[in-house]
Amino acid sequence: MSRSYKFHDPGGTYFITFATVEWVDVFTRRAYKDILVESLKHCQEKKGLLLYAWVIMSNHIHLIAAAAEGHAVPDILRDLKKYTATRILKAIAGNGQESRKHWMLPIFAKAGAANPNNTHFQFWRQDNRPVQLTTAAVFEQKLNYLHNNPVTEG
Repeated sequence: MSRSYKFHDPGGTYFITFATVEWVDVFTRRAYKDILVESLKHCQEKKGLLLYAWVIMSNHIHLIAAAAEGHAVPDILRDLKKYTATRILKAIAGNGQESRKHWMLPIFAKAGAANPNNTHFQFWRQDNRPVQLTTAAVFEQKLNYLHNNPVTEG
C-alpha cells in the first residue's frame, strides 16, 4: 500500500489540499466561501484544528494545519468536508440568483451516484493530499506556495 498522501503522524503539521469534484469553480461566490470560513473557525474553536495558514481558491482549498492533542486531522477534515458539502449544496440549490446551479448540481449528483459512500451528492473530492511538513524548509516552501497560489492564478 502506498505511504504517500496519508496522515502518518497524529501530532504532525500538514500541507493539505482538497478540491471540489470535477474542479467546479464554486468559490467564486462570497456566500460559499463564507460557509467554508465559518466552518474552519468552528473546527478551530470546537474540534481542535490548529490552522497556521490557508487559502480558498475558486475550486480548491490549501491549509497548513495540525490537530491539538486528543484530536486527529483526518477526523476534523472528515467533519469539515461533510458539513460544508451539505451547507454549500443547500445554498447553491436555494440561491435564486445562482445562474450556474443548473449545470453544477447535476455534476455533484452524478459524482454522488458513482460513489457508494454518498446518498445523493458528492461535493468534495475524496482525497486530501496531505504532505507532512517535517522540516522548516518544507514548511517554508509550502507556505510560499500557499501565499503565491492566488497571485499565480491572477
